[in-house]
Amino acid sequence: MNTPLTPQSLPRRSFLYRKLAALGARFAAGNEAAIAASFGGTDEAAAAHNLGLADLSPLRRVGFKGPGAADWLVAQGLTVPEVNRCAAQADGARLFRLGANDLMITTDLGATATLPDKLSAAWAALENPPQSPRGFPMPRQEGFCWFVLTGRHAAAAMAKVCGVDLRPHRFPVGAIAQTSVARLSAVAARDDINGTLAFQLFADSASAEYWWDCILDAMQEFGGRPVGTEALRAL
Repeated sequence: MNTPLTPQSLPRRSFLYRKLAALGARFAAGNEAAIAASFGGTDEAAAAHNLGLADLSPLRRVGFKGPGAADWLVAQGLTVPEVNRCAAQADGARLFRLGANDLMITTDLGATATLPDKLSAAWAALENPPQSPRGFPMPRQEGFCWFVLTGRHAAAAMAKVCGVDLRPHRFPVGAIAQTSVARLSAVAARDDINGTLAFQLFADSASAEYWWDCILDAMQEFGGRPVGTEALRAL
């Protein structure tokens, strides 16, 4: 009989792994970390279509900031959108442009996109001092927790904790709001999953447990529940 994987058995774990375990999460390995793959019970894909909250905090992400950062990423072959927009990359990774030279790159939901690691390696391999401005890396892996809110009630749930109008007809796919969510400075980006409304959410990792509880509380009246990465990939 196989022993279930536990967060403590891998080098990385979510900022709120204890809460996830208490909710019955089944963990899977990815990015040398334990990721909440499912929570059991009824069909999680259906729950994600209605209103689901997933924790992606262990998945790989990297940031670059400072003069020349955007130009350097363009030179690496990335699609760099306008400020406060996000864009898919060739391998499924996402680039979030938070400022003219403040950018974050995340892996995909399946943790197969290797772009964050490739960029970190490319930056480290450059001459020091560099021949041209290229900015500097930002610790987005440690500094931000990362949640995804999905489903037809996602905008209504967000309205309870965020003052920005995130309804689909007002907040288009690819848009980013840098705002307050449950009284935390946060990044909310619309990034639908196969036609299902979805918001990528980032905030201070030190407040991850508080933020998770606040968002779950806002979801209750709509029948929302935690979901794992398997449900997201099934959308």
